[in-house]
Amino acid sequence: MITRQEIMDAAREFGLGAHIIEKDYVLGWLLDGISKHKIIGKDWIFKGGTCLKKCYFETYRFSEDLDFTLAQENHLNADFLTEAFREIADSIYNETGLEIPKDLIRFEIYENPRGKLSAEGKISYRGPMRQHGDLPRVKLDLTADEIIAFPPVMREVQHSYPDKPQNGIFVQCYCFEEVFAEKIRALAERLRPRDLYDVIHLYHHEDVIPDHDILNKTLKQKCDYKGILPPTAKSLADKPQRVELEAEWANMLAHQLPALPPYEQFWQELPAMFEWLYEPTVKATAAAAAIAPIPSGGCEIDASWQMPAMTRNWRDRTTSPLHLIRFAAANHLCVNLQYQGSSRLIEPYSLRMTKKGDLLLYAVKHNTQEDRSYRVDRIGGAQITNTPFTPKYRIELTETGPVSAPPMAGRRTNHITKSGFGLVSKKKSNYGPTYIIECSYCGKKFEHTQYSTRLNPHKDRHGYPCPGRTGFIVDTKY
Repeated sequence: MITRQEIMDAAREFGLGAHIIEKDYVLGWLLDGISKHKIIGKDWIFKGGTCLKKCYFETYRFSEDLDFTLAQENHLNADFLTEAFREIADSIYNETGLEIPKDLIRFEIYENPRGKLSAEGKISYRGPMRQHGDLPRVKLDLTADEIIAFPPVMREVQHSYPDKPQNGIFVQCYCFEEVFAEKIRALAERLRPRDLYDVIHLYHHEDVIPDHDILNKTLKQKCDYKGILPPTAKSLADKPQRVELEAEWANMLAHQLPALPPYEQFWQELPAMFEWLYEPTVKATAAAAAIAPIPSGGCEIDASWQMPAMTRNWRDRTTSPLHLIRFAAANHLCVNLQYQGSSRLIEPYSLRMTKKGDLLLYAVKHNTQEDRSYRVDRIGGAQITNTPFTPKYRIELTETGPVSAPPMAGRRTNHITKSGFGLVSKKKSNYGPTYIIECSYCGKKFEHTQYSTRLNPHKDRHGYPCPGRTGFIVDTKY
């Protein structure tokens, strides 16, 4: 288990309360324990806001609950769940020293609005902060009757702490289009602040190009199952919950974010998001607008350098607040940058390495719209503001790495975009890295020159057809 001081250091780095960071740390180890459990590991599918934060976007809001769809309804039994999590508690303690008191593991089975069984779990923990009084808890929401439109994908859990397992933490999740569709459906059903934030935040990610046919069909399936119509900007505006949505914006979100974006900024983007979702011409325009990166100016950039995950191995490189800058970029918020003794309001876009080895932050000065670059080692500080900006270049500070989309009949799968989405063709290059992809089902390894974890039909080591169609990167060769 990491120390209290390491939690405090991370809280300063992320601009959040220490209790939020501690819970994020505990969530990572709970996901490790769940995924490795001999019974539930293969039958539980991770979903929801915490899935987006831990498995897709580092710049996402910090979330507090674990949501799963269960492939086996008989797992919805309080005695079975309690015993399974007592076993998980033992494995986590043996590996980390993190305590989950067995007598404080609680599960309640109840009938959901569809007349089926669901479960709510409460898992108390004693983490690095060693709080006095009542222990903090993680809530689990478990259902077995949700529609699963596509096979789950195996994703690595982002656990940006010093005790991360050497081989990483992996859990099976909803594919991105399905998580996105679930979020839009949730927004239509309950219109809560986190739903609005989630949908617009996913819409902001220009580096991820979802397959709109899959997204729309999945959304319709989800809405049909819940007995509601697919939402529009007008249908949401007419909902009586809108008043409460605005009133609760800060109460429900502020503690999960380094800086709270203005409610108006997110609400006003809903019409554009629905146009992007439903209108083909807007889709094409949005895709084209996301292509152009910010110019490098006169700097000689090392084209072979790739930005690693911000929360890994950066503390030795710089003490600059890169995570806060990256969060601001993802949320289209300007940053008040302290640089060489003065401050300036900037729109952050990209991080690049020069051939001389200097790390540069590329941005636009908000007031003059001039392109600028700043040496990261000369940045004195950064404060996220509530001033929004409309991107004029591709935002490269939020790129997520490979994300596997589900297969679809008639869909091109060769040389797809590096996010793993869409039908955008890309010329195959003879240069650059080769990615070693391990099949998440049979463990067989393949070499890819494209940054994608999609796998073609193949046979396992014994010569039998393998059902696995996705994997994860285990090595990179240059």
